[in-house]
Amino acid sequence: MELNTKVVDFTLETDEEKKVSLSDFKGKPVVLFFYPRADTPGCTIEACGFRDTFKKLQAAGALVLGISRDTPKAQAKFRAKYDLPYTLLADVDEKVCNQFGVMKEKNMYGKKVMGIERTTFLIGPDQTLIHIFPKVTPEGHAEEVLKLLKEWQKAHK
Repeated sequence: MELNTKVVDFTLETDEEKKVSLSDFKGKPVVLFFYPRADTPGCTIEACGFRDTFKKLQAAGALVLGISRDTPKAQAKFRAKYDLPYTLLADVDEKVCNQFGVMKEKNMYGKKVMGIERTTFLIGPDQTLIHIFPKVTPEGHAEEVLKLLKEWQKAHK
């Protein structure tokens, strides 16, 4: 993924078991955050950060989408448990994770495993990649995304 290039469209199932495509959101900036697993400590902090900043992101015109390899059912449970006001996408076959290059080798309890590296992509209204936040720290991340979004909007008015 390269900055200032068009993001190739994709279609995934939501936590409500409906199919959506990135192109469905043309005309709005999209905050697309990849997280390793629903209802785990770091992912919960990150998801709740986006929940708590959601109204400000919405006021800035942005749409928030969370994405992991969890099933739609697991995503729905996670969304309900933490009252998340945005859509979660299920990338069970890792197609979109691979498209965005977020599948990385990790070391878990001494074993090498492939997993999602917590990464956020800010995609412009024309589906151009504006910014990549690699190796995200969950605490305060949503505010960091909001700040960058506002700076980008000021520069593009």
